[in-house]
Amino acid sequence: MDPRWPALDLAQWEPTYLTLHRWTQIVGKIRLSRAPWLNHWWHAPLYVCSRGLTGSLPCDGRVLTLTLDFCAHQLVAHTSDKRSESFELRAMSVAEFYERIMATLAKLGVHTRIRPVPVEVMDTTPFPEDHAHASYDRGQVEALHRILLEVDRVFAIHRGWFTGKSSPVHFFWGAFDLAVTRFSGRLNPTPPADPVMAEAYSHEVISHGFWPGGDWPVGGRVDQAVFYAYAVPEPPGFRSAQLRPAEAGFSEQLGEYVLPYETVRRAPDPQAMLLDFMESSYLAAAERAGWDVAALRHRRMPG
Repeated sequence: MDPRWPALDLAQWEPTYLTLHRWTQIVGKIRLSRAPWLNHWWHAPLYVCSRGLTGSLPCDGRVLTLTLDFCAHQLVAHTSDKRSESFELRAMSVAEFYERIMATLAKLGVHTRIRPVPVEVMDTTPFPEDHAHASYDRGQVEALHRILLEVDRVFAIHRGWFTGKSSPVHFFWGAFDLAVTRFSGRLNPTPPADPVMAEAYSHEVISHGFWPGGDWPVGGRVDQAVFYAYAVPEPPGFRSAQLRPAEAGFSEQLGEYVLPYETVRRAPDPQAMLLDFMESSYLAAAERAGWDVAALRHRRMPG
């Protein structure tokens, strides 16, 4: 199998996953606290880079970039005035990570406040009080990084096949998923009541993503990493569509189509299988929702 698509066994890496999830939320909330507003919360995510996950934000006339470096295993903070501070990523509690990153920012003259409580997780112990999540397996983190690099690359290919409004490929630290979203251009006639979700789904969307699995506060538990596809609002008949590959199916638990990551990584051509899943699910939703599929198709799309 292609080493760019390594195994990601939830049972093996979940302690590290739960810790890292909260670390990314701390970094993401710092970005959220200062980045200029952008529709659909696009000012909040982090981005996959050659080193790990990163995000920049304006800071008192400077630009601050925070990077979770999964190659050197460091949290790196550097500013546009050539100042830099870092500390090692190792087995440490969420509380220690929170204390260290705030101290690192203070050394750079950056003083910011966040709501220090995790979101979209079962255990909402505040960051400064969380001493239970304290695992960090370098090998598992490096495997995650290799996966994110490949998924980011394939998602970018699929994004390029669409000429309408599309999100960047970005990492949402709330759910710990990498996602890309297409828009029809029409308003969502039935936006969610929750104001956060109402902003995210103010318009018609078809979204794809990668999620490592685990506990989902509103959807139970998924014991493996999956790719997903969903539409908001969901068009009639979408749940009964026959997608490609055959291993893809609709999860009533999650309310979206899923394709196991393990199925993709074991395929002769993981990229082709993933693109097939994304395009077939997009067409299943777009055609049923009345999107102008032909007009939104880029001329360079294969076939």
